[in-house]
Amino acid sequence: MNERATSSDIASAFSPASVGNIGVGFDLLGHAIDGPRDIARVRRIDMPEVRIDGIGSSIAGVSSLPLAAEANTAGRALIALRETLDLSHGFALELEKGVPLGSGLGGSAASCVAALVAANALLDAPLSREALYPFALQGEAVASGSMHGDNVAPMLLGGVTLATHDRMIALDVPEWLYCVVVHPDQVLETRRARAVLTEPYPLSQVVAQSTHLALFLTGLQRADARMLREGLQDLLVEPRRAALIPGFAAVKSMALDADALGASISGAGPSVFAWFASKAQAEAAAPAMRGAFADAGFDARAYVSPVAGPRAELLA
Repeated sequence: MNERATSSDIASAFSPASVGNIGVGFDLLGHAIDGPRDIARVRRIDMPEVRIDGIGSSIAGVSSLPLAAEANTAGRALIALRETLDLSHGFALELEKGVPLGSGLGGSAASCVAALVAANALLDAPLSREALYPFALQGEAVASGSMHGDNVAPMLLGGVTLATHDRMIALDVPEWLYCVVVHPDQVLETRRARAVLTEPYPLSQVVAQSTHLALFLTGLQRADARMLREGLQDLLVEPRRAALIPGFAAVKSMALDADALGASISGAGPSVFAWFASKAQAEAAAPAMRGAFADAGFDARAYVSPVAGPRAELLA
């Protein structure tokens, strides 16, 4: 269903943070969380261009983000939208960053999704969320170097999504499923995290990972906690990236000791996520997970959220 355009030439939207990969679904799975968010304010202008008028935040490192639209994830997404629709008008964009950079929470994706949802409301004929997906992929590629939808898809649809190169699919999520996401004061660039994955994997590991992915997806569909626990085990990516995140092993151990269904690296890291079979379990585990990062010498913030997190939306 198409979204209704606003009556003015200005629209604002937020995009939530997300957990990419969900361990077993590298570049395929992700889910939105109710936590940090980016906000985009987009103005329709007569000039046939996309420009970024400002980027604000109290988050460290935001001042380094490019104002040149082509080099910015949000700007590039709006350029792709303009070019594909052959629009005669342009967009002026202001961003308020709330999702930390290099956090594994989809910071680059949140900017382009928030911008697209706001700009879409200013179109004479707004597009569906599915139609916005290719533009979000192009925006995200500016930061990651490749087109993968495990962050932008859950931001556009909410909840858990399966994201391929040409489609995004919302998956069933039981209401009792909650997560803890802990973000330490560390920065891990996506390109660096991807570099450790270049060596080939043995076929036996790929088969075992496929088994876990199948169990995980079936567990979601059946709302089966036991099957989710069996499936939520990453044999491919986590072992190679864990050493890049000081304190990771201790944080994961704390989550599993608190009866997490599973825990792993959120996106490219350094954030760590864990899934729980109830909100009470998640809330009880969060302080211990945060404390494990503190013991490793890093302050951290913990977010407790339904796994069926919110999608990006317009702001009043």
